[in-house]
Amino acid sequence: MSQDDEQEHHDRLFTLAEANRLIPQLNSRLSSVKQARETLVRTKEDIRKASAQAEYGGGSTVGALYITSLQQVSANIKAIHELGVVVKDLDMGLCDFPHLRDGRIVFLCWKMGEQEIRWWHETTSGYKDRCPLESSS
Repeated sequence: MSQDDEQEHHDRLFTLAEANRLIPQLNSRLSSVKQARETLVRTKEDIRKASAQAEYGGGSTVGALYITSLQQVSANIKAIHELGVVVKDLDMGLCDFPHLRDGRIVFLCWKMGEQEIRWWHETTSGYKDRCPLESSS
């Protein structure tokens, strides 16, 4: 893939300041996803039992909660993607921001709980290979 193709692949490129301004919104959306996923885990067994009994008219008191939680996860992830942010790992709250650095596209890398973006990595690598932003400009 050429650099032009790669740049077109991303809907948006972020400056460091633009990406940092999105952190409060990402924290909020990812917190909502985390809570909804916890609800899904907590209600999964009841839903499995209800599903197994569906042909007999079985239901579940947690069915509406389960569906609402699924919708909440989906809506928040969709909203993050619509910003142009790449969600890499929901468990970690890991997000990447396409960014132009030294003439090439890289990812600014942020993890839920971090106050600001301090890391980046190549688009072909990931979290374990992230480098401090100060290491090169």
